[in-house]
Amino acid sequence: MRFSVWAPAAKSVELVVGERRVALQALEGGHWQCEAELDANEGYRYSLDGGSPVPDPRSRWQRDGVHGASFAIDAEGLGGARQASEAPGFRAVPLREAIIYELHVGTFTAEGTYRAAQSKLGHLKSLGITHVELLPLATFPGGRGWGYDGVDLYAPLPAYGTPETLAEFIQACHGMGIAVLLDVVYNHLGPDGNYIGQFGPYFTDRYKTGWGAAINYDGPQSDEVRRFVIDNALMWLDDYQFDGLRLDAVHAIFSFEAVHVLEDLAAAVMKLAADSQRNLVVIAESDLNDPRLVRDVSKGGLGLDAHWCDDFHHAVHRFFTGETAGYYADFDGLGDLAKALRDGYVYQGQYSVHRQRHHGRPPRGIGSDQMVVSAQNHDQIGNRAQGERLSMLLEPAPLMAIAALTLLSPFVPMLFQGEEWGACTPFLYFTDHNEELGRLVAEGRAREFSSFKWQGDVPNPQDPNTFLRSKLDWREMTEPRHAQLFEWHRQLIRLRQSNRVGNAARAKPAVKFSAEKNWLSFAHGAILAVFNFAEQPQRVPRPAGEWNLVLASETTEGTDAGVSVVVPARATLIYQSRA
Repeated sequence: MRFSVWAPAAKSVELVVGERRVALQALEGGHWQCEAELDANEGYRYSLDGGSPVPDPRSRWQRDGVHGASFAIDAEGLGGARQASEAPGFRAVPLREAIIYELHVGTFTAEGTYRAAQSKLGHLKSLGITHVELLPLATFPGGRGWGYDGVDLYAPLPAYGTPETLAEFIQACHGMGIAVLLDVVYNHLGPDGNYIGQFGPYFTDRYKTGWGAAINYDGPQSDEVRRFVIDNALMWLDDYQFDGLRLDAVHAIFSFEAVHVLEDLAAAVMKLAADSQRNLVVIAESDLNDPRLVRDVSKGGLGLDAHWCDDFHHAVHRFFTGETAGYYADFDGLGDLAKALRDGYVYQGQYSVHRQRHHGRPPRGIGSDQMVVSAQNHDQIGNRAQGERLSMLLEPAPLMAIAALTLLSPFVPMLFQGEEWGACTPFLYFTDHNEELGRLVAEGRAREFSSFKWQGDVPNPQDPNTFLRSKLDWREMTEPRHAQLFEWHRQLIRLRQSNRVGNAARAKPAVKFSAEKNWLSFAHGAILAVFNFAEQPQRVPRPAGEWNLVLASETTEGTDAGVSVVVPARATLIYQSRA
């Protein structure tokens, strides 16, 4: 078996297997290599210049956690995922037709494993989900956490199952016609178990992130760092057969060379997609409101496939909850909701009170299918002090309206686990750090929420009960109000898919509203959605033409009249064109 590692400053490198040590030979460019035989259950580490043995930066399996030995795996097999994915029949649908479902493996089920999640795929298929998006899997300290403090980027977290059961989960998704995306973190690594800096200049002190040292993408010896990250992306896509990646917080990825690291990454994924004839995508999370992320490289962009659009969430949340603290201070009423529905970006270069600067630019030259929108996601729920979902803040009528706004919008809609039935379990921030780091994290969370002025104590992330409270309660699905909301979501998704709403994504919807009378409507393709947010019935204008009422949150009584319709109080009506 061949072992290799990049350690450009080392004078010697040894492979450590139990009491056995094998010297690696120096190669060009700071690489080291040796041949050694290991039994299947033997772990290994590397010793640099005679120092304490540490895990492999490219470890494929940290069975005993971030401080344990590294283990090799059969990357060619991985439960037959490669062979299964090459079987005819499965190909991820393009993003313009996608319905994404964000899922945290540890809280999606009581067991918190890949196999338990696999047992719920029938539910997702019935709902109409096309893409499951898993929160980060790279091994992080302890057994519970969101995954954004991972340190072993190539090794899936042992708490959820083995590499083989992860591959089996993906294979099962593909068998159901569901693609699988993975959230990856390439802007920082967690502090605990972070040994990678001992091997080479993976980090830089020229930039800072809010979560730890910035990764060295453009300084001396950064070529190998970029290769490390791009190889990691390709590993998830090729070995495990993930169908795409969601890149965490790309605004904290600092790359100022002529060719941005994200452009390099996108090109590598595009090549793999072409070579394997698969629909692979790269989606960025960014709060920059910058269309250059997804513009074609020939037009000065980075060539990513899509990016999250947080303005949609903020406008929806501000309008329906009335909250104005923190970043919600930048959003104001129905006008911003209408703008978000039409353009995706609310901030297109105007002054932001929250940021105290001008923010964003117009989203010219990009399609609505390059924006992923959500009314709820792990960040926006979990970064509340009490982890409240909208279903814990609002009545059914506004929840139904929000679902229609999200799922019938021209953008790529994303749901967060349990949103489809109005789950009443919170999604809190939870960790399993060592005592000192855990204390610092808990204190930092409490300070972070000061600008929002939320009521109540912030749950201790280190408390195991904080994690347990965040698990979905699937028994809720049997309760009438939850079942009704699930069916509403299912019907909306079916309507979107049958009318191919996403295929009209290059055309903006026709949005009309009255802030004074509190109604809004939008027509997109063959679908017209009419919302009355007022506490009494009222007549709302609608476009001329022949429209059939196909879905209603409240019973109507034949109140259509040409180019207007009487909408019940707090009701949502969905029409389909007869043309």
